[in-house]
Amino acid sequence: MRIFVLYAITAVIFLGLDAVGLSKIMRPLFETYISNMLRENVQLVAAAVFYLLYVAGLLYFVSVPALRDNTPTMALLNGAILGAIAYGTFEFTAFSVLKGWHWQMVATDVTWGTALTGFSAWAGVMLTRWLMPG
Repeated sequence: MRIFVLYAITAVIFLGLDAVGLSKIMRPLFETYISNMLRENVQLVAAAVFYLLYVAGLLYFVSVPALRDNTPTMALLNGAILGAIAYGTFEFTAFSVLKGWHWQMVATDVTWGTALTGFSAWAGVMLTRWLMPG
């Protein structure tokens, strides 16, 4: 039961913060540099698949071990590392193969993904420990 609570809390935090980050930070950058590539509407099924899998991976590799070992700071650190790798994979690949992909987009999104993933893992562990001690 504790893992389901951890998943739900982490997903809500991650999705909530990323919705703000995408609309307020990344969308304006994308409109500046690659507006001709943007869709009118987000493909919700594709987005849902990403978020469900990403949060599951975050729990598997980061949050569950940190919760088990009672080391929320490890969730922050390892979550940040996972975020840098995951967001970096997308951004550096896009930068290497797509015209118009700008360094500012790469730096911003990798920084965002690093902070978002680390914070979400840490906050998920902290809140789960608070709601379900032991």
